[in-house]
Amino acid sequence: MSSLVDSVLDKSAVVPETAIDQRKFGMQDRNGPIYSDALFSQGDEVLIQHQGAEYRLRRTRNGKLILTK
Repeated sequence: MSSLVDSVLDKSAVVPETAIDQRKFGMQDRNGPIYSDALFSQGDEVLIQHQGAEYRLRRTRNGKLILTK
């Protein structure tokens, strides 16, 4: 479990830093869309860090998105 926590806290594993990493995350163009398939490739939930707070973006069975703090 500790290695899972360490990998989540390691920003290099979360934040795409290079163009290759950005393509993996579906972020080719800063002004273009981010495709939900890329966000949810690991499951139906994504944790988002924003201004020191953690948000949870979930995809429901019906395909709706729910953002909670």
